[in-house]
Amino acid sequence: MRFLWRWLKRLVLLLAVLLAALLAPVGYVELACQGETAETDYAALLPPEHRRLESRTLMTYPEWHIVHAYDDYAEVISEGDPHDYAFFRSITGYWSSLCSLTLASADHGGVDWETRQMVYVIGVSFTAELALKAAYEETVGRVFTWIRGETRAPLDEMAAVQARGYATFLQQVPWYRWDFAGDADALQAAATDQLRDRERAFALGIENNVKAAYAGVIAEAVAGVGFDELTLRMIVTGVGRADLQALPGVTVIAERAQGWEIETPRYRELTGLLAQMAEAGAGFVEIAGNDDIMLTALSDAPTHPDAIHSFARQGYGDYRHLLLVPVTELDETLRGLADQGLRLEHVHDY
Repeated sequence: MRFLWRWLKRLVLLLAVLLAALLAPVGYVELACQGETAETDYAALLPPEHRRLESRTLMTYPEWHIVHAYDDYAEVISEGDPHDYAFFRSITGYWSSLCSLTLASADHGGVDWETRQMVYVIGVSFTAELALKAAYEETVGRVFTWIRGETRAPLDEMAAVQARGYATFLQQVPWYRWDFAGDADALQAAATDQLRDRERAFALGIENNVKAAYAGVIAEAVAGVGFDELTLRMIVTGVGRADLQALPGVTVIAERAQGWEIETPRYRELTGLLAQMAEAGAGFVEIAGNDDIMLTALSDAPTHPDAIHSFARQGYGDYRHLLLVPVTELDETLRGLADQGLRLEHVHDY
């Protein structure tokens, strides 16, 4: 009994240490990354029901950091192996960018507690997932690639294709709607007698089935509280009603003294739409009741003078920059990115 009690205490201590390690970044952001909150004095044109907190344009990035991380991972394993991906650099990138964004949010009304909870929960989950994946792929997974040799096994290729499909899916659809169980079944069905294939089918099968179970729980929870709005309102100038109505997903609501009030899709579709509108000569007056918006752009330069935060992408050999711009300058910014050596990646709505 003393032997069992001693090992139980060790297990509890280990779990406590692991929990503390997972929560340490949250404590760091809460203690070291808080600025003095300044309320915005901007008088919104859109009615209250169509306004969103301005700080959310900054706080949508943490979710997209995870989307980008899966895209980076897919790029790395398209020709390499999972242990070639720097898992812990991706984890620290999440928390360091969140720190910079939290500081920047102070000048835009600060971050409400509900949003802070959300980014902390997904950050801790992301950290735990990647840490576990790193622990396996850097040890057992690496051994199996060494046994396999330089020639990739069929399931290495299939896993890369699945990773790319998942990364693309996340651009517009929540992660918990992905068919993880289907991926696990496909890997099992395609596995050959090669040792690496059997290992991939087993290891990735466990990962996918665990995610499938967790996704089901999250989907039920989200259904209980309701889904986020899939559209937003904005006011634009410089284009006519017919041209606006010809744009996919755009609904013209009303003509105002300041311009056209329109409703558009959100998320990834919005980025392409805003770029298209800017190229057509549109000017942006207000988006979701706000006068500032964040975008991410890519370049070959490691820094940008106006960036809130910059860091390297894995697998691509370039860098991501987080830029906050006034809504009224968004059209000129989008049209002028190429002149600065930048490529538009994503415009972050609210």
